[in-house]
Amino acid sequence: MRYTYCPHCGEKLGERELGDEGLVPWCTRCQRPVWEAFTTAIIAAVINDENEIALLRQTRISANTYVCVSGIMKPNESAEDAAVREIGEELGLAVKELRYMGSFPHKNGDMLMLGFCAVVEKAPLKLSRELDGAEWVPFDQALPLIREGSIAWRLTRASIALRRGV
Repeated sequence: MRYTYCPHCGEKLGERELGDEGLVPWCTRCQRPVWEAFTTAIIAAVINDENEIALLRQTRISANTYVCVSGIMKPNESAEDAAVREIGEELGLAVKELRYMGSFPHKNGDMLMLGFCAVVEKAPLKLSRELDGAEWVPFDQALPLIREGSIAWRLTRASIALRRGV
C-alpha cells in the first residue's frame, strides 16, 4: 500500500532523498519517512511420515488447482507461531517439526509470504469453514495438482526434495 497521507498525523506526504533509498515518501510534520505497507503471511507445505502432503481446495483462490496452508500473521505473532496456528485452524493438525524454507514475494506486490515445511502425524483432516476441501496426496502425485510456478508449487517441490534428502 502506498500512502498519500501520513498514517500518523494525516499530513499530505512529500518526497525526500534518503541515503541509498533515493526519493522516499516523507512527512514534513513528523520529520520521518513513511514506508510502503505490506502484509506478511505464512505458507506451509504440510507433510506426514508416509510421504504425503496435505493439499487444499479454496475456490476463491483457484477453482482448478490445489494450494497449501496459508494465512496472515497477526500482530505480535512470530512466523513460526502463525504457521502452527494456521495448520491447526485449517486442518486440525498439530505440528511436530517446522522448518523455514524461504520468503516469497506475492505477485500482487503487497504481500510477503514466509514459507515453511511442517511435519505432522497423519490423521484425518478436520477442515475449517474457509476450505472447500483437502486431502492427503502422495509426493509423486502432488506437483501436477498445483499451479506450476506458483508459490505453493515451489514450496511443495522444495519440501519434497528436502524430505527425500535430495
